[in-house]
Amino acid sequence: MTSYLLTGVTLPDGRRGDLLLDEGIIAEAGTGLSAAGATRIDADGLLALPGLVDLHTHLREPGGEGSETVLTGSRAAAAGGYTAVSAMANTSPVADTASVVEQVQALGDAAGYVTVRPIGAVTRGLAGEQLADIGAMARSRAKVRMFSDDGFCVADPLLMRRALEYIRGFGGVLAQHAQEPRLTVGAQLNEGPASAELGLAGWPAVAEEAIIARDVLLAQHTGARLHVCHLSTAGSVEIVRWAKSRGIAVTAEVTPHHLLLTDRLASGYDARYKVNPPLRSDEDVEAVRAGLADGTIDVVATDHAPHPDDSKSCEWSAAANGMVGLESALSVVHEAMVDTGLLDWAGVARVMSEAPARIGGIDGQGEPVAAGSAAELTLYDPSARRDFGLGDLAGRSRNSPYLGRSLPGRVVAVFHRGRPTVLEGELRDAAEVAGA
Repeated sequence: MTSYLLTGVTLPDGRRGDLLLDEGIIAEAGTGLSAAGATRIDADGLLALPGLVDLHTHLREPGGEGSETVLTGSRAAAAGGYTAVSAMANTSPVADTASVVEQVQALGDAAGYVTVRPIGAVTRGLAGEQLADIGAMARSRAKVRMFSDDGFCVADPLLMRRALEYIRGFGGVLAQHAQEPRLTVGAQLNEGPASAELGLAGWPAVAEEAIIARDVLLAQHTGARLHVCHLSTAGSVEIVRWAKSRGIAVTAEVTPHHLLLTDRLASGYDARYKVNPPLRSDEDVEAVRAGLADGTIDVVATDHAPHPDDSKSCEWSAAANGMVGLESALSVVHEAMVDTGLLDWAGVARVMSEAPARIGGIDGQGEPVAAGSAAELTLYDPSARRDFGLGDLAGRSRNSPYLGRSLPGRVVAVFHRGRPTVLEGELRDAAEVAGA
């Protein structure tokens, strides 16, 4: 394995130094390092973050290869600075058996860009009627520890209770898509002035909040771990904050788009902005930013949801929900949280790497940038600025809400298991063998 000497990096805590990557770990960290035979990369001005970890990625394979594959989604993840992703279960066939989750993990291993950890379904076929083969998935070679019917809510409270009890037995976590289905029949956009002006059926905040309130009480009753997917409302933040104050084992995630975008962007009926849960109000955006800053919300997760062009280039009501987000996530968090002073870079490392790796039980990820840690690293240029375009998308689909938007920062290199999966041209051309 080639070793790499990264000189002049800035660590998340603001210190500067050098890093020697060798045999898949950070072998040395300090100043004035040298290593004969190592490939030297001048990283002056670059931020060295622990490789990003996404707890909520839709890779679509098997069955949805027209939108994304494990290979193309892994490539998109690497382009965005990720070294690990958790693949949601809403594939075809659904990832509700040991054989399917093992297939997804094998495809990720073969692709090699990132660590791919499959998420198992809670119910068979995501139908919300019978528990999936949770035990078999947990015992499989994939060793599944996170389960979700994302895209659908586990709406039956008895089924939700039984799932929590089952998953608790082996230390797993249930990730809930919080959406009361009876309150969102035909819903198209956040219920509020924007939906009224556009004549679109409203999607009330209480549909999310009611499920979260129920489920944190069920988690308290069962002693199980609950993770709230893509939290989006001010009320949801308050419920999670209350639950944590009571010692309930709940964690929560927010997407980059819910940190930055609002329902007003739907004014032109551009279906790139149609997502589940919907973009919310300015007040909700302010609340989720504050919740992420104070630790109520634990994680930024992309909910990367690729779709073919014909599923988004149509009238709003017929369009699919979802946005791609892996390639833009770090820049969006930079704009929404760092540029506003709500998070420093150590905080970004916490919510985009350390906490998701811990919650998802993903070994070898989210470790501090220090000697002895796994060489899972992202080099980021925080001084750069770019007009986000099609060339920035490395996956198969193009349904990004940021196309044509100016975003801060740029991922310039990613190291996964000690080797570069991304190395921009200038860095690649400037790399030299130290001591040669």
